[in-house]
Amino acid sequence: MSAKGDARSDDNDGRGDTRDAGVDAACIDEALRALGQTGRATLGAGRDAGKAFRILLAADISLARSAFGRTLALTGVAIAFGASAWLLLMATLIVWLSRGLGWAWSLSLLLTAGLSIAVTAAAAWMAMRYFEHTRLQATRRQLARLGVGELAGLMPDAGSGASTEAAAERVADASGGEPLKKGLGVDITPP
Repeated sequence: MSAKGDARSDDNDGRGDTRDAGVDAACIDEALRALGQTGRATLGAGRDAGKAFRILLAADISLARSAFGRTLALTGVAIAFGASAWLLLMATLIVWLSRGLGWAWSLSLLLTAGLSIAVTAAAAWMAMRYFEHTRLQATRRQLARLGVGELAGLMPDAGSGASTEAAAERVADASGGEPLKKGLGVDITPP
């Protein structure tokens, strides 16, 4: 190869190396142009995807807003009719207890009121149990593990094998039932 290179440089007085360099520069220039076009195409595709996602999100929020209003209205109707049906059912039970079984009106009213209180207490207890799911406990623990949120300093790092649930229990045990405070004195809700 060196003999061939020496012969070429002798024949062209060094101009052969310039031609090879020109061909290499042209190839590099063409590769850079192709890379730039690919980058612009990628940026355009990302912009189009972002615009499509924004349109989808806006349409989804609009649909959710409309559905929320209708759900709220129909929930009001359901509550009104459910309450009136319950009152009519209790009135029928009172009449049946007083006329059918011969109970006193006061005893019939007391029994139906006790039944209503028992149903209310059971529903309230179940609602409080289900309300615990709105705290997003598992998500908050994982976000804390990633270093996001008010509990980040209390949870193990993402790379560790320690359980976030166990860490949350240790924090609850260490605080002695008293809620932890943020920097401004606001309670931190444990996960």
